Order: sequence, then C-alpha cells, then structure tokens
Amino acid sequence: MKRFLALLLALILVLSLTACAFGGSGTTAASASTSTSLSPEEAANAAAAKTKDSFGIADIIKVPFGYVLDWLYEFTNNYGVALILFSLIIKLVLYPLSVKSKKSMLKMSRISPLVKALEVKYGDDKQKYQQAVTELYKEEGVSMTGGCVWSFIPLLIMLPLYYVIREPITYMLHNARSVSAAVVAYIQASGINLGASSYYHELAAAGHLGEFAEELKNVAVTASAHLRSIDFSFLGVDLASIPTWKVWECEGWSEIGLFLIPVLSGGFQMLSMFISQKMNNQVATNANGEKDEAAAKAANQSTMTMMIMMPVMSLWIGFSMPAAISIYWIAQAVFGTIQDYFLTIHYRKIYDAEDEVKQRIAAQKRAEEEEKERQRALRREQNPDGIMDNVSKKKLKQQEKDAAVAAAKEFEAKKKVTAGEAPEEDKPVSGDPARPYARGRAYSVRRYGEEEKPASDEPAKETEE
Repeated sequence: MKRFLALLLALILVLSLTACAFGGSGTTAASASTSTSLSPEEAANAAAAKTKDSFGIADIIKVPFGYVLDWLYEFTNNYGVALILFSLIIKLVLYPLSVKSKKSMLKMSRISPLVKALEVKYGDDKQKYQQAVTELYKEEGVSMTGGCVWSFIPLLIMLPLYYVIREPITYMLHNARSVSAAVVAYIQASGINLGASSYYHELAAAGHLGEFAEELKNVAVTASAHLRSIDFSFLGVDLASIPTWKVWECEGWSEIGLFLIPVLSGGFQMLSMFISQKMNNQVATNANGEKDEAAAKAANQSTMTMMIMMPVMSLWIGFSMPAAISIYWIAQAVFGTIQDYFLTIHYRKIYDAEDEVKQRIAAQKRAEEEEKERQRALRREQNPDGIMDNVSKKKLKQQEKDAAVAAAKEFEAKKKVTAGEAPEEDKPVSGDPARPYARGRAYSVRRYGEEEKPASDEPAKETEE
C-alpha cells in the first residue's frame, strides 16, 4: 500500500509539473495571433487551422478533472459551490496520505523534547548529535520530511486544476483545442473585449457562450461544438476575474469581494497552520510522559518559515490568477483544519495511553529512589560520626552466605545430639577410633573389619606374657 501511494504521488508530481511546463499551448496562442480585422467566421477558421489537436501527458489528469468539475457544476448550478465540492472530493481521495502526513507531524512534535535533550547532551558535537537524532527517528518510525512532503500534494493538484479553470471550453465542455480556439477567436472578432492577457481569453470567452451559441452553430468549424453558458458568479463576485491588490481603486462589492478572496485565502492558510501547530504541541512529552511545552516551542521555530511562506504564496496566487483558484485554496484550508482536528483527537487518545504507562514507570522509579534515600538517611542517623564497616555488596553477600552455612551446621549438630549421636567435632578424623589419623587415599573404615582389634595391641600382650 505504501509503495502504491508513493508511486501515485510521484505520478501526480510528474504530471502536474508537465502541465505547468507545457499546459499553456494551443488555444490561447492561436486566438491571440488571430487578426481582429477578419470577420468572426474567418477568424474562427484561421484559429482552428493554427491549433493542433494533441493529447499531452498532463491531460491524463486535466481531462478527468474537467469532467468532475463539469458534473459538479451541473449538479449544483453554481460554479463556486462546484469548486468547494471539488476540493472536498480531493480531500477525501487524499485522506490516506493526509493521515500519513498528520501522523508523521505528530510524531515529530511528540519526540521534540527528546531531540532537545539530545542537543543538550551532545552540546557542540554536531556529528554525534545528528547520529543520535537519526537513530531516534528510526526507532520512532519518523520521517524528517514526511509531514511536509505530503502537505504539498494539494498544491500539486492545484496546478492541473488551474488549467482546467483557465480553459473551461476545452476541459469542462469537452471540446478539441482547435474548436475552443475557434470559439474564442469568433467571440473576440465579434467585438467582445476578453481582457488584456491573452492567457485567460478562453476563460473570459466562456462567460459569453450564451450570447453566441446560436451563431457558432452556423459556423462549420464550431457547428458540432459542445457549447452552453457557464455562470462564474459566486456571492456576487465573478470568479473568472483576476483580483487586483489596489484596494483603493475598487468600486462596488464585485471588486471589493474579489480583493477579499485572496486575503481570506492567505488568512485561512495562516489560521489553519497555527491551529495545527497548537494541537501538535499538546502531544509533545518527554521520556517520562510529561508535557514539555518549552521543547515544543523550540521545535516550532523550524516551522515558522512554513507558516510565513504558505500565506504569502496564497496571496501571490490569489492576486495573479483567477479568483476561482483562491476559492479552491480556501476550501482546502477549511477542510484541512477540520480534518486535522479529528485526526489529532484520535491520535491523542493513543498517545495519552502511552504517556500513562511512561508516567507509571517514572513514578515507580521515583519511589525506589526515595526508598533508597530514606535508607541512606537512616544509616546516617544511626551512625552520625560516619564510621561505617565494610558494607560493600560483595562483602555483605559473603557474610550472608557464611551465616547461612553456620546456621545449617548448628542445626545439624543439634539434630544429631537429639538423636543420641556424637557430635561431628567429637568423632576422629578417620572415622575409626583405633586409627584416628589413618586417612589416606586408599582409606576404608571397614578395612580391618569391625570386630578386628588394632595390630598395635598384640605386641604389647606378648611382651606381658
């Protein structure tokens, strides 16, 4: 499963970058080069002739996106709502990757106190510190770049979505590039101002399809085109327009609303990252399972760049591209915040259980240390002068062993006295009263027989006789 997700991410990345590099071809270039002195029909034929109907690698993503966005627009009959639902679908599809990203980010926040402790331990020895951090990440199963990499996936998806929004006649209405170029050229030659930037002529022309639908059916090159009116308005704002940052030049709600959309996009991005960071800090604990807010705050310094970069990028996107892109970006931030909230609650339950175990072990160790300290204090109280016997562990063990052996011997001696036997120390060394010291290698108590008298007595008798 992990390999499949990695391959899917790599495919999305390649196709998205391809769309960014080679997406701006065909329709826009042909319509821009069409002479405005031609009649609408001649301009349409000329634009169609100059445009090649090709299917690029990036279309593998852009064409399905176009079908999804078109279906959502027909379902809701509102372009802004369609974009919001499109963003929700993307979130649901990428949910497994989002879970992986959140888990990695939480683990990094969780072990930040341990990383801080390693930094204090190794001091200026950066090499050992890096090795220790790498081993810690490996033991905890944390990827140093996992959380950041997965969080960039919505941005990668936004690249092909941008072309789908920019070229709705081609992707939402499912027309060939040559047909789309002909439609744009016809509307422009009819006297409609499609804006100064030829890059967005197809988007601007899509808003006038209802006016020229009947006329375009009478032109051979556009007779079989799929044409219908697309309403880009959302809450009184034209999402096909590019907002201006010159707020002092804005007149009316339509222009002020356009200005506010990029601002809201950047604001929601910053709010989303701030909430995520605060919730991640709640799982940062040390080796004893206790919260370490100081280490968590220190770890947050590494993410400050991200907190600044993402809102600034959102503002740049909002003021340089159609407002529809910012609507998608706002929806991503809102859905991402909700998703992070529930994922954090889920993982906090798991981490809280782990912290309870760590706290229990730490409490037990503290109790053992307190007991040892109490015993040491008691010994100091009993011997205030500090004169103490040899109480090393080895000496104490030997003393206990000798005492146990002595007690066992004493018990056996008492047992034999009670049974009427002579104590062990009263018996001769050899075991034979007649030969008390004859105890060699071949010694045997019964060697001479039990009734046999010692030979040493016989010469004495003979002498007497």
